[in-house]
Amino acid sequence: MKFDGGCQCGAVRYCVEGEPQHVSFCHCTDCQKSSGAPTVAWAAFAADDFVVTAGQASSYSSNGDAIRHFCPTCGSGLYYINEAVLPGLVDIQVATLDTPDALQPQAHIQTAERIGWMAQATGLPEFERYPG
Repeated sequence: MKFDGGCQCGAVRYCVEGEPQHVSFCHCTDCQKSSGAPTVAWAAFAADDFVVTAGQASSYSSNGDAIRHFCPTCGSGLYYINEAVLPGLVDIQVATLDTPDALQPQAHIQTAERIGWMAQATGLPEFERYPG
């Protein structure tokens, strides 16, 4: 399969081909702090199958191994490389894909760091748009 994606403003675009090795929600503190969200959905692909097709992402490492790449213009998180933990893989933020529905998460990881109220989040009321 071929997947295209990019940041919110369109300055950075990427393409990846193949099947993901895993798709999961990560609840680690690093993902929470970098995204400002309680969890991030990731899809891991072979790094050789991934290419940035437009623009250039900026990067940041909070610990020397984990390198997060993001758009320098709009700040959208895009992909993550960590050779110590995920050798040969690039982890792509699923929501940055043009077709995020194509990849369904299969697991929750790093739940030891999950924000406590996330365990009950599926029972909350739902609204298709902002409630009136």
